[in-house]
Amino acid sequence: MPEETTSFVGRRTELILVERALDEHRLTTLTGSGGVGKSRLALRAADRARAAGDYPDGVWWADLAPLHDERMLLITVSDAVGLFDHSLRMPIDALCEWLAHRRLLLVLDSCERMTEACGHLVGELLTAVPGLTVLTTSRQPLGIPAEHLLDVPPLPLDGVDGEDGQGGQDDVLQLFRDRAARAAPRLSFDDPDTLASAAQICHRLEGIPLAVELACARLDENSVDQIALLLDSRLDTLTHQNVWPQRHRALRTAIGWSHELCAPLERLLWARLSVFRGDIDANDARAVCAGGPLTPDGVTQALAGLARQSVLRRDTFGTDGHDRYRMLDTIREYGTMWLAELGEEKLLADRHAAHFADLARRAHTGWAGGGQVAWYRRITDVHVDLCAALNHLFVEDPAAALDMAGSVAFFWTCCGHLHEARIYLEYALDADRTPGPDRTRALWALGVTLMLQGDHEGAFRLGERCSVAAWHDRESDSLLSAAYLLSLSCLMMGRAQASYVVADRALRTHPGDFFDSSAQLRCRLVRVFALTGLGRFDEARDQAAELRRVCVDRGECWTRSYADYQLALIFLLQGRPYEAEAHARSMVAGKEELGDSFGIALGLDLLAAAVAAQGDGERAAHAYGTGQAFWRMIGQPQRGTPELEQVREECERQARAAAGSPVYENAFHRGLVDDGRSGLARALRGHLPGD
Repeated sequence: MPEETTSFVGRRTELILVERALDEHRLTTLTGSGGVGKSRLALRAADRARAAGDYPDGVWWADLAPLHDERMLLITVSDAVGLFDHSLRMPIDALCEWLAHRRLLLVLDSCERMTEACGHLVGELLTAVPGLTVLTTSRQPLGIPAEHLLDVPPLPLDGVDGEDGQGGQDDVLQLFRDRAARAAPRLSFDDPDTLASAAQICHRLEGIPLAVELACARLDENSVDQIALLLDSRLDTLTHQNVWPQRHRALRTAIGWSHELCAPLERLLWARLSVFRGDIDANDARAVCAGGPLTPDGVTQALAGLARQSVLRRDTFGTDGHDRYRMLDTIREYGTMWLAELGEEKLLADRHAAHFADLARRAHTGWAGGGQVAWYRRITDVHVDLCAALNHLFVEDPAAALDMAGSVAFFWTCCGHLHEARIYLEYALDADRTPGPDRTRALWALGVTLMLQGDHEGAFRLGERCSVAAWHDRESDSLLSAAYLLSLSCLMMGRAQASYVVADRALRTHPGDFFDSSAQLRCRLVRVFALTGLGRFDEARDQAAELRRVCVDRGECWTRSYADYQLALIFLLQGRPYEAEAHARSMVAGKEELGDSFGIALGLDLLAAAVAAQGDGERAAHAYGTGQAFWRMIGQPQRGTPELEQVREECERQARAAAGSPVYENAFHRGLVDDGRSGLARALRGHLPGD
C-alpha cells in the first residue's frame, strides 16, 4: 500500500459510497477524469477497509500506471499479491490458485491504458476466487458485467462563493488551505479578500484537486490575488481555443498555466522526463535528459524547480536512500505532447534505451562483486524502465535488445522474476539470431529460467545448445556458463557423477581466480553441489568453506548464500546440527537481502531440519511451516537437490517425536499462516562468528 504524503481532504460522501459498494459488489470501478482524485479516494477507502479488518487475507495494491505493455499486467498483479511463481503453469492459473482460498481486497490503480486486458483478468479472478473483492480506478469503465461504477466528481463547490468567500470551511477551500500551507507557510486567510480570491481560484479550476494543488504551488512567488488574476487571463485565452475537450479544460488550463510559468529549462526537462515510465532517479534524469542548453547541473536545478511547483513529487525514495521523483500520468501526458512538439520523441526514447541498456551491462559486470545487493536494489527501483527500454530496442535495435536481455537476466533468474525472464529472453532470441557471446548468454539465462521452473530436461537441451554456441564463441565465460547449466541440469536429474565431471573439466580447462567472472563462481559452486551429491562430504565441505570465505571477503551475497546452503546440508548429513543451523540461518539472511523467495524456502527447510536434529520440535515445526508458506508463494512443491528429500523426511520425524503431534501440527500451522516476515524474523536470530 502506498503511503499518503499529503493530507486527505473531504470525500465523506464518496467514502461512504465506496464502502457500501465494496460490501455489495465484488468489482467496483472509480471513474473520472485525470487529476480528480480517484487514486487518493481508492487508497483512503482501502486503508479504512484494512484498518477495519474487513479482509482477513489483506488489502493489496497494484500500481498499473507505469505499464505500457499488456504482457506485464499479470506479472505486476502477481507481484503485488506476493506471488513469485516459479512453475511452468500459465501465470493466470498460478495466480488463481494462489488466491483461491483467500478473502482479500485487490486494488488495481490506473487501468485506463489497458481496460480490456484488465477487464479480462478481473473477470477470470472473480470467477476463480470466491473471496476476492476488486476495486479499480480508471478513466473509462472496464466494461464487464460484474462491474459497479462510481463516478468520482471534482470536490463540490456548493457553499463556496467566488465573490465574498463565504463557506470558507468547504472541502475544496480546505484543500487550498492545506496545500497553500506547504508552499507558503506564513500565508494567512484572515483577510476576506484573500479568502475570496482563493474561492475564485477553486471555482475557476472546477474543484479538481490536482489543478488546485498546481495553483497553490505558485504561492511561494505570488499572492493569492495575483494567481487568481493570472489564472483568469489564462482561462479566458483558452476559452476561444478548441484545444482540449470541455470536461478537461480546467485541469488542462492549470497544467498549461503551470507550464507557462516554469522557466524555459524547466519546461524542457518536463517534456524530456515524460519518456520515463516509473519513478525517476536524479542520476538517471541527468543521463537521459541533459543535452543542448540543458546541462547536467541544469537538470539538477530544474528537478528542484519542478518539485517546488508540484509538477514532480519528491515523496518517494529509492532503496539506496536517494531522492526519487514521481510524475503523475496527467502531467506526463502533457510533457509527452510537448516532447512531440519539440520533435524529440525518438531522440529521448533512444537516449532512455541506451542509458538503461548501459545500466544493465554495468549491473551484469558488477553482480559478482561487493556491490551485488546494491545492484539488486538499483535494478528493482528501475525495473519498469528497463522493460520499457527493452521494448524500444526490440523495434529499433534487436541486437542491442539481445545484449540487454542477457545482461539483466541475472536479476530475473537469481531473484525470482522468471516469467519476465522467459518473455523477454525468448523474444530477444527470436528477434536477433546473430551468433556470438550475447546470444550464448541469453541461451544460458533461458536455460537457468527453465531449470528454476522445474523443466530440467528443457534446461539440459538448452545447455547442449549453449555448449555448442560457446564452443564457437571461444570465450571462457561462455564455456563456463554453458558448463554450469549442463552440470546443474545433470544434478537435478539425479546424475551427480556427470554433473561433477562437466563442472570439474570446465574449471580445469579454464582456470582462473574465483572472481574473474560470475561464471567462475557459479561453476565452482555447482562442483560443490555435485561433490555433496556423490557423498564426498569432506571435499565438498572444504571447497564450500573456501568459496564462502572469499565471497564474505568480497561482499558477494548470492554465491555465499548457496555456499552456506551446502555447508548446512553437509553438516546435517554429518550429524552436526548446530553448525548446520548457523549456516542455514546465514543462507536465509542472504537470500532475504536479494529478495530470493526460492532460496529463502530452501534455507528454511534446512534450518527446520537442523533445529529438529537438536531436539527442539516446536521451533522446527514453525520454521518448517514458514518454509511451506514460501514454497506456496513460488507456486511449487518443495524442490532442491535430490538429497533434500531424505533430510525433509527426517526433519518431520524428529520434530514430531520431540514435540508430539498436536504441538507439531499447531506450530507448523502457525508458521504456514503467519505473516512470512514474522517467520523470517525468528529464523534470522543469531549469526555466524566472524561475519
